[in-house]
Amino acid sequence: MSSIKKFQVTFDCADPERVARFWCEVLGYVVPKPPEGFATWDTYWSAQPPEKRGAWFACSDPSGVGPRLFFQRVPEGKVVKNRVHLDVRVGTALVGQERVAVLEAEGARLVALGASRVQLLPPDDDNEACLVMQDVEGNEFCLD
Repeated sequence: MSSIKKFQVTFDCADPERVARFWCEVLGYVVPKPPEGFATWDTYWSAQPPEKRGAWFACSDPSGVGPRLFFQRVPEGKVVKNRVHLDVRVGTALVGQERVAVLEAEGARLVALGASRVQLLPPDDDNEACLVMQDVEGNEFCLD
């Protein structure tokens, strides 16, 4: 018998808090409370050595069901396509123009938050339409 493991999804990025707050808006996630002893994240970060300030940030599903997302600062920028990406399920069970309309509406909302629209992939023999997007640092994801 195997056990189910909890997991988090980790993003390498230049500005962890900015990317985390974007994903909070996309998914309805929340920023956790600052560590004990600190009233705000700003006071926590100001207490850290300069090289560690803003080095990471996280967000989580307020219901506790979805995985935690963790964002860590790395020195190098994104160069190639992601090997793993998130599919944000906004059009589940919808088909045709109704599905495309929902994908496009959500895509427009996310563009207003700093995302980029890449392309609408049309349906094929195996899949319904999907909208390829990039987050505020260029990480690909799909509205599905």
